[in-house]
Amino acid sequence: MKILNYTLASLLAISLISCKKDGKVNETGKDSVIAKKDSAVVPEIYKEYYGIYTGNFAGKEMIKAEDGEEYEDYVNKRLSLKINRITRDSVYGQSIVNGNQRPFRGIFNESTKSFVLDEPGNDKTDGRFEVKLNGDSITGKWNAFNKTAVKSPLKTIKLSKKEFVYNPNFMLDKDSDLVDWSNPKDFVEKYTDEETGKTESYTTSKNRVASEAIFELNASKQKLTEKELKNLRKIDLEIIKNSVFARHGYSFKKETYRYFFEQTDWYIPVSNNVDKELSPMEKENVALLNRFIKYAEDKYDSFGR
Repeated sequence: MKILNYTLASLLAISLISCKKDGKVNETGKDSVIAKKDSAVVPEIYKEYYGIYTGNFAGKEMIKAEDGEEYEDYVNKRLSLKINRITRDSVYGQSIVNGNQRPFRGIFNESTKSFVLDEPGNDKTDGRFEVKLNGDSITGKWNAFNKTAVKSPLKTIKLSKKEFVYNPNFMLDKDSDLVDWSNPKDFVEKYTDEETGKTESYTTSKNRVASEAIFELNASKQKLTEKELKNLRKIDLEIIKNSVFARHGYSFKKETYRYFFEQTDWYIPVSNNVDKELSPMEKENVALLNRFIKYAEDKYDSFGR
């Protein structure tokens, strides 16, 4: 009898070890492609709703004016919602905004075609999306879990379904604003008073300005040369370089780059790491651009806004 018990125990242990090796134990990943329920695969439904929805993510924030005064106004950002999988009881995907990619999980109401989607909650920017489908559009709102941790705890959402496509021909629009508004720099200027003849000084704020070169050089299509880059401004080099990443759907954390690429209709942020997607030529061009960026200078000018 003891021999039989030992034999059964050994077989059970071997079975458990085998299951672990095959990855069949604890197969409950948050966004796993296959989920298990009562030993059966949970079927996916409404695959026609899968994809990327991108557009406006707007909320009221306190804004500081040039004179130091603060006022409240709407600030619009670009949000992408990626719906990856829908089952009878769960929806899985990611939200992407300001270079921050967060997973979400929620539910889908079939009768109202609406979603309630929760980000994990372990980041101060996490919250709940309550949105509704209308054809290829999504509208609704987002509420922050931590109301005091973000500038705008309530935002409205208006998104359209778009298919992300990498295209090396994508360029900034010719009518794009070329001013980097997010990084003003103070300069001390001097002037001579006509009445007294005294030289006075004052501090003025100026912004970086890009040149027409950003519409001409494409680091995804042509092998760049030192001759083409040597006289360019630092911001020109940065934009030409980051156009490569924008074409691959990189979600920029830096406001300067987001501003330039969000002026286009082709830029769709889909990932916070696209390094593996770059072609060999793009990688060579990025390395060359980085060398020139290190020592380049910028042109600043004064603007009213």
